[in-house]
Amino acid sequence: MAHETSETTAASSFDAAASSGRRPRWNKVPEVTVHFWIIKVLCTTVGETAADLLDEKAGLGRTGVSVLMSALLAVVLVVQFRSAAYRAGVYWSAVALISVVGTLVSDGLTDHMGVPPETGTIVFAIVLAVVFLAWYRRERTLSIHSIDTTGRESFYWLAILLTFALGTATGDLVSERMDFAYWLSAVLFALVIAAVALAHFALDLDAVWSFWIAYVLTRPLGASVGDYLSQPTGDGGAGLGTVVTSVLFLGVVLGLVVYLAVTRKDVTQPQQAARHAA
Repeated sequence: MAHETSETTAASSFDAAASSGRRPRWNKVPEVTVHFWIIKVLCTTVGETAADLLDEKAGLGRTGVSVLMSALLAVVLVVQFRSAAYRAGVYWSAVALISVVGTLVSDGLTDHMGVPPETGTIVFAIVLAVVFLAWYRRERTLSIHSIDTTGRESFYWLAILLTFALGTATGDLVSERMDFAYWLSAVLFALVIAAVALAHFALDLDAVWSFWIAYVLTRPLGASVGDYLSQPTGDGGAGLGTVVTSVLFLGVVLGLVVYLAVTRKDVTQPQQAARHAA
C-alpha cells in the first residue's frame, strides 16, 4: 500500500513538472521495502557495537569518538543534501553514522551526566514530537515519499537523529530498569514491531505513524541483538566481541547497499523510468 502511494505521488510530481517545463524534484530517501528494514536494523547494530569498539579498542574515549563521528556525519550529510536524488551509498552512510552519533548522545546523557533513562526517554520523545509538529505545520505532511526539498530533508534527518537517541534511551530503560536479558529484550521489541505492522496492515493504522513508531523501535531491537552477540558469555552475551560483530554486520550492510545501488529496487518506478529516458 505504501509502495503504491509513493509511486502515485512520484508519478504525479514528475508529470506536473514535465508539463510545466520544470525539472522534477526527486525523493531523496529510499522506498520502504524489506531491504530497508534489514539494513536499518543492521546499521543500528553496527552503531551500537562500533561506538563501543572505538571507545574501548581504539582508545579514543567517548569525547574523541563523538567528535570524530560527528565530523564524518557532517561531511556525509553535506554530500547527501547536495545530491540531486537518492543515492544508496550516501544515504545509508548517513544512517550508519547517525546511529553512532545518536547512541553517543543518549549514552552521554545517561553515563556522563547522570540523566536517568526514564528522563532521557521522556525528553527525547518530547523533542521528537516538537520536531514532527514543526515539520507538519510547515510542510502539511510527514510523509517520507516527498522528501524533495531542503526544508523537508532537514526535518527528516533531524527526526532520524532523534529516533536513534530515543530508541537508545528506551532500550536502556528496558534493559537496565527491567533487567531483561539481551535476547529477551530483542524478542520483546521484535514483538512490539510486529504488533505495529499488524495494526497497520490489518487495522489500517496510519502509514506515516506506523513507519515512525517502527523506526524508533528498530533502534533498541538492533542494539539488543548487537549487545547479545558482542558481550561476554558471562554477561549474558554470545561472546563474539565488538570487532567480530561490527565487521560481520557492516559486511552485510555493504553487500545490501551495493545490491540496491546496482538494482535500484528501492527507487520508485516513475523515477527509474525518467532516469532511463533521460
